[in-house]
Amino acid sequence: MLVRRTRRNIAPLLAGAILAAMNACTELPNDIGVRPHRIAEQTRRASHHPIVPYWKDDPAAKGKPRILINLTAQQAFFFRGDKVVGRTNISSGRPEFATPPGKYRVIQKDADHISSQYGAYVSGSGRIVRRDVDVKRDRCPPGAHFVGAAMSYFLRFTGGYGMHAGFVPLYRASHGCVRMPPEMAQHFFAAAENGTPVEVVEPEFKLPR
Repeated sequence: MLVRRTRRNIAPLLAGAILAAMNACTELPNDIGVRPHRIAEQTRRASHHPIVPYWKDDPAAKGKPRILINLTAQQAFFFRGDKVVGRTNISSGRPEFATPPGKYRVIQKDADHISSQYGAYVSGSGRIVRRDVDVKRDRCPPGAHFVGAAMSYFLRFTGGYGMHAGFVPLYRASHGCVRMPPEMAQHFFAAAENGTPVEVVEPEFKLPR
């Protein structure tokens, strides 16, 4: 009986350890199971295999441009016809601000875009009083003012969602937009035009058995 109990106890610990290793972070075994939302986040992150971004576009190449954003892989692709000419890691919206899958088109280009909703509260002397604020939810402290976050090389594809240069960690971290490394955001911006198709997909990911 003692051996059977031990085996039953070890199984969930091993499962937790495997998930933690795939997520490249430290997770206590007894935390697995009591916080199922963390397991769901681990499965989303486990499919992200960072790549070395590249851009090999030939403006003279034939084929219509289009952009594919894969939320599961956290990568974006720029096509000319069926040929991939650019590929990059991205950081899309975190769970509470998920980037919506769908078929869209570029509807606005703004190289020096500034967010009107997200940014920081700054004092009159220029000191940041509070970072990562949402003007619709966070009250401005007395004597401070709002400074919108820079969203350079912004390509809007629907509503308040778009692609732009920004910090790209190895997980979903934005307020809904698709962040790209600055150099890659510049390439996508230069090659895309208003009307360029943008498809956002999220293929199902299954943990290996």
